[in-house]
Amino acid sequence: MAVKRNALGRGLDSLISMDDVQPSGSSAINEIAIHLIKPNPDQPRTNFNEEALEELATSIREHGIIQPLTVRAADAGTYMIISGERRFRAAKLAGLESVPAYVRTANDGQITEMALIENIQREDLNAIEIALTFRKLIDQYELTQERLSERIGKKRATIANFLRLLKLPAEVQLGLRDKTVDMGHARALLSVEKPTQQLRLYNEILKKGLSVRQVEQRAKEINEESANGDAPKPGKEKSRSSEFDVLKKHLSKSFGVPVNMSCSANGKGKITFQFSNEAELERIIALFDTLKH
Repeated sequence: MAVKRNALGRGLDSLISMDDVQPSGSSAINEIAIHLIKPNPDQPRTNFNEEALEELATSIREHGIIQPLTVRAADAGTYMIISGERRFRAAKLAGLESVPAYVRTANDGQITEMALIENIQREDLNAIEIALTFRKLIDQYELTQERLSERIGKKRATIANFLRLLKLPAEVQLGLRDKTVDMGHARALLSVEKPTQQLRLYNEILKKGLSVRQVEQRAKEINEESANGDAPKPGKEKSRSSEFDVLKKHLSKSFGVPVNMSCSANGKGKITFQFSNEAELERIIALFDTLKH
């Protein structure tokens, strides 16, 4: 015998498990005319991939809608979507005149909450969409982070981390929305205090394809530079880069192998000698030995 799950606000599964739990207030699946259904204006998800929608529409034409939408009654005999807007959009593309749906009783806050939970659990939302919806729920319904944590089944620290993303420059937020960078990159960027430095590091990520660990290291270097008050001016950076290029060429010529160099603003760095075989390595070591005498 199945265990009855808790109601809204007391249990995550009761909000999201549409497959194996029939929603409260529905005695059966209803077939609803598609022109009577309207999207939720507070739907957390804002990006719908057109190519993916076309693929889903093709599947719906062949197999129909496998999982019903969940809606609530609205004004003048219409219905508002609680979950399933992507299926609804694809059904319209497929030319369906009606769709199967559960009809639930829910207020505006509960609709937003349920839509958020469904999308999060399916990983349909990008990080910025999640952050914006968390902020909306907190502001509109005067929730604390702790209370929101209880309502949606996420740790308070997780909610706090998403909300911090909204402090990043708009360009970085767009990168998160478009998944140009991920949450790991964003957390590393947040450890840098100044927005101008965050943007500079963000552009470095895009240009060089930096990993999360590399961004964390660069953020550490930037913070050390700021703490020491020795962050280089743009002109100084260009001059130093030119000096390094000259030195690299000199070392490469002297040792007969490619040489790479990296250096932070406070003078820390490394020099790397590349060799293609053991004989070349022995030759480099021999050259170093001659420098000792």
